[in-house]
Amino acid sequence: MRNRKNVHFHIYISYFFTGLILIFALAMGTVLFMRMSKIILSQADSSYSLIGNEVANNVKDIYEPVKNQTEILAQSHPIAGKNLDERLTHVNYLAKAIISVKSATSAYVGYADGEFFLLRQYAKSNGGKDVFNAPDKTAWIVQSTSMDAGKMLEHVVYLDDRLNEISRQPIPLRNYDPRLRGWYEKAMKEPGQAHVSEPYYFFTTKQIGVTYAQKIVNADAVVGIDIELPTIHETIRNSSVTPSTMMALIDHKGQLLAWQNGRQPAYKPQITTRLDGTQSMPTLAEQNTPVLHQILELGNADGNKSQTLDVMDKTWSTYLGNIQIPGGQDLRILIASPHEELLAGVIKMRRQSIALFMLLLLIGLSVTIYFSRLASLPLKQLNAEASKIARFDFRSPVNIESRIKEIADLSNSMRGMKATIRSFLDIASSLASETNYDKLLARVLKEMSEITEAKSGMLYLYQPQDQTMQVVQAYADHEVLEAATQCISMTDEDHPVILACKSRSSICQLLPADLTRYFSTLPATDHITTLIAIPLKDRNNTLVGAIALVIDDAAIDPGRQAMAEAVSGAAAIAIENQRLIQEQKTLLEAFIQLIASAIDAKSPYTGGHCQRVPVLTKLLAQAACKETEGPFAGFQLTETEWEELHIAAWLHDCGKVTTPEYIVDKATKLETLYDRIHEIRMRFEVLKRDAEISYWKAVAETPDQQEKLKTELDKTLAELDEEFNFIATCNEGGEFMAADKIARIKQIAERSWTRTLSDRIGISHDEKERKDRAPEPALPVQEQLLSDKAEHIFSRAERDNVRPDNPWGFKVKVPEHLYNRGEVYNLTVARGTLSEEERYKINEHMIQTIMMLEKLPFPRHLAKVPEIAGGHHEKMDGTGYPKRLMAADMSIPARMMAIADIFEALTAADRPYKKGKTLSEAIKIMGFMKKDLHIDPELFTLFLRSGVYLEYGKMFMQKEQIDAVDITTFI
Repeated sequence: MRNRKNVHFHIYISYFFTGLILIFALAMGTVLFMRMSKIILSQADSSYSLIGNEVANNVKDIYEPVKNQTEILAQSHPIAGKNLDERLTHVNYLAKAIISVKSATSAYVGYADGEFFLLRQYAKSNGGKDVFNAPDKTAWIVQSTSMDAGKMLEHVVYLDDRLNEISRQPIPLRNYDPRLRGWYEKAMKEPGQAHVSEPYYFFTTKQIGVTYAQKIVNADAVVGIDIELPTIHETIRNSSVTPSTMMALIDHKGQLLAWQNGRQPAYKPQITTRLDGTQSMPTLAEQNTPVLHQILELGNADGNKSQTLDVMDKTWSTYLGNIQIPGGQDLRILIASPHEELLAGVIKMRRQSIALFMLLLLIGLSVTIYFSRLASLPLKQLNAEASKIARFDFRSPVNIESRIKEIADLSNSMRGMKATIRSFLDIASSLASETNYDKLLARVLKEMSEITEAKSGMLYLYQPQDQTMQVVQAYADHEVLEAATQCISMTDEDHPVILACKSRSSICQLLPADLTRYFSTLPATDHITTLIAIPLKDRNNTLVGAIALVIDDAAIDPGRQAMAEAVSGAAAIAIENQRLIQEQKTLLEAFIQLIASAIDAKSPYTGGHCQRVPVLTKLLAQAACKETEGPFAGFQLTETEWEELHIAAWLHDCGKVTTPEYIVDKATKLETLYDRIHEIRMRFEVLKRDAEISYWKAVAETPDQQEKLKTELDKTLAELDEEFNFIATCNEGGEFMAADKIARIKQIAERSWTRTLSDRIGISHDEKERKDRAPEPALPVQEQLLSDKAEHIFSRAERDNVRPDNPWGFKVKVPEHLYNRGEVYNLTVARGTLSEEERYKINEHMIQTIMMLEKLPFPRHLAKVPEIAGGHHEKMDGTGYPKRLMAADMSIPARMMAIADIFEALTAADRPYKKGKTLSEAIKIMGFMKKDLHIDPELFTLFLRSGVYLEYGKMFMQKEQIDAVDITTFI
């Protein structure tokens, strides 16, 4: 399963509510923006119609008055006279017409004879002011072409605002003929109405404009009024909707009469001359305005139309309208504005709204996070408490408050859960830590009774041997009591405890009589009680026992029942474990005592040594534990350390199982499996027989020497008897062998005797191999009376060697040979009966003890057993056996064992080879050992001062051995 990154609860809530607010705001903003945009665009379309109508009206306002005024002038024949002066007298008619029409710049009359009279309002002229060089105060300018004395002359007359002549200037003849102008020609061809011309360049001002002209009634003359296109353009420019709005006024040919292209410079109309000589104005098609082109392509020339177009990556609101021009063809007005400018206010408002929304969102988010943190803080605390529970940390209770009901309920549930788990673990831990079997049973019953708030109860253990449930503990009045022996047969299916053992648990109501009948040990009641019987089963679902709990309430809390059932499993396992441990300990104890008894029974020389040493060691250890001052004031042994000392004491000589019995029991120097002194005696008997045979042979040969020979025979026999007595005495090993005795043994050994039978037949394979180390001599053969032969040497195998770098730290001198059974060699042993090899073999039991014990997988609390058991032959000065340990290298129990082993050996009265020493004798010997640092001085002092020696003596020594001892001499 893919891992997903988790987020904090308060962040999740913040994200959630922020997301909701954001979605709501976006939805509302989008809807409002679209609705506002739609409304504004709709208003823009309506505005375009209004603007189009306004522009059309403005254009009409330019054209219509001019047309009307032209028609009025055509009816009134405004300029009469045949020369310039006469015509100047009527100039006021044209002036009034120009003033009355705002868009008119000049009015004039063209005559059939080519004469021309024009009045121009100087202020309205958009161009040509530098042409006229008008003097100051010029308000009107008259341009005249007239016939004078048969000659055509042109003049410019400057008038003030009262139409008074300021000056008059003749100008060069420009050959201007009005009859050649389009407006004149069209007016003469179609008299009776005013006609508007196509845009053209005005002759004098070079401005582009149009002219309304009409033939004057009853005269061969045409009156006309000019309109300059910049006037129309100014009207268009003043009607712009937005800075980037495009407007175009075109005629039926598509020529631009007026043009506004957003922020570009003002449009200056001009006429271009084509290659064919014709002149025309710029057309819309020649302009780089795709949006206006598309408006024109999609537009309907028959009416006005507003629509939205997407051009140049922009959205445009557009308008196309027709303008009817009096006396001329219709014009078209085209308008296009980008939405971004039309909606600029809305967009600005949206941005402001977004900024305000973001500010409010930030504030709301902060508030949300703050309150979500407040809301999630108890959850964090509950999570921390859950983590503590996961780490089995129950040191503090759950005290978390919240105004949110679900969190408060969760806190209460977790508080109860933590208390329950803590209680369960405490109970399970206490049950698991209890190592005393009887205390464990009592504790199980008490804990289960307190969990269920039971008034009383009983604990049963299953006895598989006889298929019964035996009462082992009873509970009443908040105390565990010793219960009388009572058993329930597993076949008694009416008993509630037996019913529970065959199921999970059972709850039933007990009448007072039922309580007395089933649980006579428990206190009687006079009311109905509730019984809950819970079977105790181990991890293998094997029945261990059962608990019967009597509750005063009519019903038991289901939670307490579940808790009791959960604890019952731990209790069953704890009981079963302790039972197994007790059984294993009993088995181990029996096995240890079996080994010790076997060692003691193996040889009468050791007697009950292995059984008495543990008692004496424990007595000394108890004395040390009782000390409140001195070197042992702080010495104490735990229950496991007592067990460790007990096992070590019982196994301290377990290595003796490897020591050959004949060595342990060796009472004489020549003894092996039997005492070889009998072989020596037989050889002496042979020598005596040989002496008698020699005597009788000599008597037979020399009868006369019989008396002398008899004397010699008696002497020889006496010598042999005496020598055998000496050898036999040496064999006992009771006295120190001086050098003269050793020399005499070797002298006696030089005697010879004759062997006529082979000694290499009828023997074991091993013995034959030893004899075959030397060639068999020819029979008969003369042999020494006592000899050290090659066959007497038993080679030491590699496994019997102890290397200097051995892993146990043994520091011993290993003899070259395993055994040396040489007769002279053994008889000349200086002290006792043991040779060097045999003494090593005896002492080797310590090496074997340590090796054997260290191979055993002792549990950790018994790890010191090998050290305690294997140190009782060590000496405090480092000359002991087998590791040559100093006192500091040995534990106090190991040093206690050394004292107990020595004292028991000295006082033991069941040794066949010696008599048990009295208390005074044993303590005197040990006093020397204390002085020589062979034993711990402080422990020996404690041994005497505490009276342990006497206590032990009364337990195991004979009465005659217990004598008075002055211990002050040795303390």
